[in-house]
Amino acid sequence: MRTLSFSWFVAPSIAAIFAVASLGQSQEPAKPVAKPTMADVSYGSHPENVLDFYRADGDGPRPLLVYIHGGGWRGGSKVLQPNQVDPYLAKGISVASVEYRFTPANPLPAPVHDAARAIQFLRSKAAEWNLRKDRVALTGGSAGACTSMWLLFHDDLADPKAEDPVLRESTRVTAAACAGGQTSIDPKVIVPWLGPNVLKHLMIANAVGEPDADTALANYEKHAADYREFSSHNHVNAGDPPLFMSYGGDMTLPSKDAGHGIHHPVYGVKMKEKCDAAGVECHLVIPGTSTSEKYSSATAFLMAKLLE
Repeated sequence: MRTLSFSWFVAPSIAAIFAVASLGQSQEPAKPVAKPTMADVSYGSHPENVLDFYRADGDGPRPLLVYIHGGGWRGGSKVLQPNQVDPYLAKGISVASVEYRFTPANPLPAPVHDAARAIQFLRSKAAEWNLRKDRVALTGGSAGACTSMWLLFHDDLADPKAEDPVLRESTRVTAAACAGGQTSIDPKVIVPWLGPNVLKHLMIANAVGEPDADTALANYEKHAADYREFSSHNHVNAGDPPLFMSYGGDMTLPSKDAGHGIHHPVYGVKMKEKCDAAGVECHLVIPGTSTSEKYSSATAFLMAKLLE
């Protein structure tokens, strides 16, 4: 089986998403921080609705890559390292990194709809920030991947009659490259896929404002619509944009613990099956199990889709 050369996105993101599953343990030394062209730009009405923007040089409007950070929708940061930004700027691709409200204090749809509004806001700045509205791609790990895939496949949220001009902009994007993402958050779906340990991760319960898995399951009917709505697996249709997914290589079932379950490669397998059935371009990288014959890395995929 061919060995892939992973990009900056895959290896650091996989490491980061598993670190999130063990919050409270010792952290790695601080890494260099990329310096935005504009920092903490407000895109909405909440204090957490801020983004950083890194402007690329080039002739004419530039494509845009939007980074949505992971952390189970419960934490995390939009701060990026230089090697997450510089390769794109060097190719004339601008980058934005989005902050959003966290669960459980702000349950769904808050974190996902915040990211959707950030996309609309960025499009509303196209003329001022020299951006191409027709070349916007998403990337992120874990919950950021979950949000990215939802935006990739969901119907457009644009409201042409909205008083707020930002809400008139499209939420549809060109492509997404994701690491360790949850393609369903529905307990009734993911426990049969992965086993009960997946529900030990607080992402699933906190997403709907519940404190733990037992309470979330006891109140399942109350939350069933949200669990279905924010599972990207339910929104794949023919003609949707292309997706690149990467996961760790441990295919053990049932999942061994909360961290393994919430980032399990089977999420990607199930999404690949759904995309293939719909005729949607989908690349799945699982070391030892699945490769992309066309793209050597998430970066190669994103650059191809943004620059074509």
